[in-house]
Amino acid sequence: MKKQIERTEYLNWLIQWKEQQIVKVISGVRRCGKSTMFDIFFDYLLQNDVDENQIIAINFEDIDFEHLTNYRLLYEYIKPLLLPDKMNYVFLDEIQHVDQFEKAVDSLFIKPNVDVYITGSNAYFMSGELTTLLSGRYVELKMLPLSFKEFCSGLDNQELSKSDKFNLYMQIGSFPYITKFQHGKRESREYLRDIYNSILLKDVVARLKITDVTNLENITRFLLHNIGNKVSPTKIANTLKSQNKNVDQKTVTKYIRGLTDSLLIYEAVRYNIKGKQFLSTGSKYYTVDVGLRNMLVKGKDSDVGHILENIIYLELLRRGYSVYVGELDDGEVDFVAIDADTITYYQVTATTLDENTLRRELEPFKRIPDNYPKYLLTLDEVFGTANYNGILKVNALDWLL
Repeated sequence: MKKQIERTEYLNWLIQWKEQQIVKVISGVRRCGKSTMFDIFFDYLLQNDVDENQIIAINFEDIDFEHLTNYRLLYEYIKPLLLPDKMNYVFLDEIQHVDQFEKAVDSLFIKPNVDVYITGSNAYFMSGELTTLLSGRYVELKMLPLSFKEFCSGLDNQELSKSDKFNLYMQIGSFPYITKFQHGKRESREYLRDIYNSILLKDVVARLKITDVTNLENITRFLLHNIGNKVSPTKIANTLKSQNKNVDQKTVTKYIRGLTDSLLIYEAVRYNIKGKQFLSTGSKYYTVDVGLRNMLVKGKDSDVGHILENIIYLELLRRGYSVYVGELDDGEVDFVAIDADTITYYQVTATTLDENTLRRELEPFKRIPDNYPKYLLTLDEVFGTANYNGILKVNALDWLL
């Protein structure tokens, strides 16, 4: 039997908010492990004096519950199952399939003995009436596929070197079930293809009522091919037109929004470091999983730096940062990571063994007018931490682990 991959931070989050009078929202791309996380949490509850009949779990991607995709029918199904003298734990998985689901959620939430947890596979379900209706009454856990550390723990072959594990991570990606296919390249590609089709057809095409799926795929491939590069809807439209793929800027903008709402693509907006303001143009885009990118876009050796950058971006999100591209008057810092207390700056590159490359990567740091921490992450073997006048060079794999 395949061992369960521990996802301690996510479990601790669920435990922290357990029985708090607030709706727990878990969002994340399809197959990132939301349902499995619920299963792990169920086990925790059952081991801590909760009876099975206190748990009500419904997955709306299960055809057995298809008849409950109306909010009133859903509420009327759950209401008689609630125990009057005990806490009830209600888990509603892939809630976006329920029409006006926020009405059922609100009615359950106001009951003192109901602890409500909901999941959804796209950002759109959080952008509508739920945020208005439950303003200030929900907390959100944004789940991602496996971190490199979690991926390593899920591998059967623990004898692989750290570098070999990372090469595998870059190749097959980070979806939890993918570790099952660590020895089968064809099987992993088929699995990723299935995820990609599900996201595109269910979370983008169906919601936006797209008829020209070919153009959507062209735009998706363009974004995946250009991870870590500044792009704009105008640039994408012009590039596709030059390839005789006719699409206008307005359509590109609409499709990008659909892709980011589906959580397949993430947008990193630019942040002017000196002016401390966000810029509305020249964003960079990253994919939720580099394995999906490899499946769709033929890579080159020179892509390693951009793939590493993508992985670091996602890890910073996992660690709770808001992440932006740092803009200077005459340069750029890959990432400005901001949390409640501090700012941290990161440059990411495959190697700086060449002196000119090292100098180029360090130079933007010197123009930053503050003393917040600055890191240079590379795949170079670094014994300890190299210090360049306060700029720390760290091996990226050690940092990820």
